[in-house]
Amino acid sequence: MDVSSPIVMGILNVTPDSFSDGGKYVFADDAVRRANQMAKEGASIIDIGGYSSRPGAKDVSEQEEMDRVIPIIERITQEMDIPISVDTFRSHVADESIKAGASIVNDISAGGDDVNMIPTVAKHNVPFIAMHKQGHPSDMQINPQYSNVLEEVYSHLKQVIDKCKSAGIEDVIIDPGFGFGKSVSHNYMLLGHLSEFKSLNVPILIGISRKSMIYKSLDIDVKDALNGTTFLHAFSLKNGANILRVHDVKEAVECTELYKLIIENLL
Repeated sequence: MDVSSPIVMGILNVTPDSFSDGGKYVFADDAVRRANQMAKEGASIIDIGGYSSRPGAKDVSEQEEMDRVIPIIERITQEMDIPISVDTFRSHVADESIKAGASIVNDISAGGDDVNMIPTVAKHNVPFIAMHKQGHPSDMQINPQYSNVLEEVYSHLKQVIDKCKSAGIEDVIIDPGFGFGKSVSHNYMLLGHLSEFKSLNVPILIGISRKSMIYKSLDIDVKDALNGTTFLHAFSLKNGANILRVHDVKEAVECTELYKLIIENLL
């Protein structure tokens, strides 16, 4: 993956209950149409998820998750030429998704919820996005606690990177996991110190699109959180982000293009 310049990953949740776009793309035609739109708007990757990880989300079976994502991955890879990431913490779902055409695995547990995930990714030799989280979606936002959130998240991601490299995974991308077992204060502490994660020497993915750390802080509704999202995207780019994982592709791509112009004219 070439992330020498920032790129945008478009979110395609094929679930009925994801926090921002749940229910919109559960039918294949709608999902493919949305993927085409995001590609035209400049997305470099489409991230497909069939298991909602919003706080308090209900569990779904492995088979149901595969029934949601596999047909969509097959359709998109047949009809479009764009890398597909599968958003799953289950190694079997990852395995079948890669066979169906996905070329990246995005795991909210960084391999922690399925011992076979890292070996599976290594077997297929695809990039692995490793995110930090505390707890599980059902309980992760119930009073999350850290002695030092920055040190603990950094240390955990470093251990994951070392484990992935030892297993033979060549391309590891890290995600601090905003909103996954973190308070609003924890989120902004991590974001404010994002540049420190650059010392891990792997690309950094940022997933803050329309999250509660924005709309709760501004006392607005999630549908009005685009402006705040764009500002935090710009801040993230300035401090080392390589990939923006977003719902609103057009606006995020514009943000990366303007950022690139600033960098080019500094040289």
